[in-house]
Amino acid sequence: MISVRDVSITYKTTFEKAPPSFRKSVVRMGRGSRNIRLVEAVRNVSFEVYPGQTLGLIGRNGAGKSTLVRAIAGILPPTKGEIETRGRMGTLLALGVGFNREISGRDNVILGGLANGYTRDEIEAKYQEIADWSELGDFLEMPMRTYSSGMFGRLAFSVAVHLDPDILLVDEALSAGDAAFREKAQAKMENVAKNAGAMVLVSHGLGIVREMCDYVVWLEQGEVMMAGDPTDVIIAYEENQGVTETTITREDI
Repeated sequence: MISVRDVSITYKTTFEKAPPSFRKSVVRMGRGSRNIRLVEAVRNVSFEVYPGQTLGLIGRNGAGKSTLVRAIAGILPPTKGEIETRGRMGTLLALGVGFNREISGRDNVILGGLANGYTRDEIEAKYQEIADWSELGDFLEMPMRTYSSGMFGRLAFSVAVHLDPDILLVDEALSAGDAAFREKAQAKMENVAKNAGAMVLVSHGLGIVREMCDYVVWLEQGEVMMAGDPTDVIIAYEENQGVTETTITREDI
């Protein structure tokens, strides 16, 4: 359902070793020049995700995990290589992304469904299920600027998983939730993955990666360091990071 073939993603960013002086800033404005640095965020990555399979992406901050998932979602174009996906996609790339904070949770649910190709009647038919799962009650009629990060997470997750995605992309979307929410969300993700769908899970929580994923890819500086059985890859990753598996590392490393 997902095919990533020899994908590389490079982007340009400004780079300064130290803040420029006022004089240098004025000179640069006159010349129209800036220091530009090329960042190779993802380099020659390949993998396949099949129906019913959950793929885990692990690695340190800056390893390229989020960049790669955004490319799979179609937000970032690959610089090189090809990405193919088959089916309707649900994305949880960051809590609250795509929501309008000035309108109600209910209106955001409707807009999110329309953006995913549903008709208003189809969204209305799904709305109560989404509302019940989020457990936000009367807050759904309030502007989302009044929501906590946990409330954002509940609604974003509920919308993503209840619109019947064939592919679910999850990037650290559970980190703001409490223990009860994470347990409930994990059960729902497992159900989505089992229903002939596919899922990509990005997480620093190695416990949930080991438990949920059939296959794990470890990224380091944009490259695949190791891919395969979750237990084998996670053990190698922990050894590389110089940590042992404890309650803390299972939750977040």
